[in-house]
Amino acid sequence: MPELPEVETVRLGLEPALVGRVIERVILNRADLRFPFPDRFVKRISGARVSSLARRAKYLVAHLSSGEALIMHLGMTGRFHVQARGDNRPHLLGDYEYDTATGDDGKHAHAIFEIEGGGRVIYSDPRRFGYMLLVPEAELAEHPAMRGLGVEPLSPDLTAAYLAKRAAGRRVDLKAFLMDQRNVAGLGNIYVLEALYGAGLKPSRGASALATRTGKPTAHAERLADTIRQVLTAAVAAGGSTLRDYRQADGSTGSFQKTFRVYGREGEPCLTPGCRGTVRRSIQGGRSSFFCPVCQH
Repeated sequence: MPELPEVETVRLGLEPALVGRVIERVILNRADLRFPFPDRFVKRISGARVSSLARRAKYLVAHLSSGEALIMHLGMTGRFHVQARGDNRPHLLGDYEYDTATGDDGKHAHAIFEIEGGGRVIYSDPRRFGYMLLVPEAELAEHPAMRGLGVEPLSPDLTAAYLAKRAAGRRVDLKAFLMDQRNVAGLGNIYVLEALYGAGLKPSRGASALATRTGKPTAHAERLADTIRQVLTAAVAAGGSTLRDYRQADGSTGSFQKTFRVYGREGEPCLTPGCRGTVRRSIQGGRSSFFCPVCQH
């Protein structure tokens, strides 16, 4: 499933195509994705201007002049194409390549947004795990999709003190703690493991290591807050790990996977200078974890 950097890359691609423009017409080629489209979806969207496009955790949120917000989740294989007026082929923004057999030949284009000026934004989703919701702006913060989400990890709110406060006295391991969206919004398996490696912390270590007995942040919390931000910033700059970046004319994939320090490197030498460890793989919560048993404690 795409994580924060992939969703943010798609947001950056959609922003110039949507923000400030009117959605003149919506075409739905089916009644549902993971869930049915909202009641009267076409009528409620058509004619609305997109005032801004935000990201919250792994969600895209388009704020509309109608007073509603369009929440979009990409699921496993959701992707957007943008087609400018006069273009013969739409430009791909996000191509999640977990299963290359789910290639898109047009039959998976489930929603088409015709934009002021003659452009189109096309949402495709071979597996249909994505979904779209329409929520009144006044109710957005309390909507189940938004309510209870933790801090944005690229915001100033992610601090060592915050991590310590959330982790104090917790018995859960660090990986599960960070992947819990109520603690930190938008993190998934890949970037959690990369951040823990950078901080020198084993994924199976207890989250309580981030706080002292009095609840103050430990040095572990300080390092972890910094490495989470560093890893995500680098991943966004690289266009993510699993998608084809719309800005790259050659169609090359997002490149952050080429710089993985630990993820997917089972049996390979640790990349920490001077460390003679070998990357190991374990299973936590049904998901693979990768770590160095020598320099992660």
